Amino acid sequence: MDREQQTKQIAIHAVIKNALLIAGVTFAFSTQVQAQSWTLTPQSNVGFEIKSLGVTVVRAKFNRVQSSMQFDAKAPQHASTNFVMDVNSLSLSKPSLKNMILGEDLFYASKYKTANFKSTSFKDLGGGQYNIVGNLTLRGITKPVSFSTTLKPSTNNANLLDVQSSAVINRSDFGMKKAIGGVGEKVNIQLSGQWKVQ
Repeated sequence: MDREQQTKQIAIHAVIKNALLIAGVTFAFSTQVQAQSWTLTPQSNVGFEIKSLGVTVVRAKFNRVQSSMQFDAKAPQHASTNFVMDVNSLSLSKPSLKNMILGEDLFYASKYKTANFKSTSFKDLGGGQYNIVGNLTLRGITKPVSFSTTLKPSTNNANLLDVQSSAVINRSDFGMKKAIGGVGEKVNIQLSGQWKVQ
């Protein structure tokens, strides 16, 4: 083999080596940021509670919720989540308050049939704790809301993530009356249950 052929062969080997290296790095990076798709299990609870003078007045649960989350614990900064809640599916700990809560002064459910939340950022605080910021839409009004969230793998099932999340809002920020029928201004939005990988 003459020198020219040797030089060409060395160059070809170098090109192949670099190509394999680039492919390996690309694969490793794509694997690292590959988020899985999750949805809430039917047993999960999405709802809220309202207090007055420190006493819980009513607890509520949305029984029809569309939920999705893209999440990889190795790259949580790329995560996202989205919720659509059917307002008329609310069940209450005090059914006698349902007409008032779904009425024009509060949810105005006959006009605004869904409540929505779409995340804009996930911040990893360590130890399975996250700060999830996003846009909450109620009564057609959208405001930024921050949820304190715990996400941890289930001890019994690798395809499940245990979740606890909460945020406090002032309902008047969304066009609802501040004080009505003894129902307090602050609303504690709560999520508890499990995410299941799709």
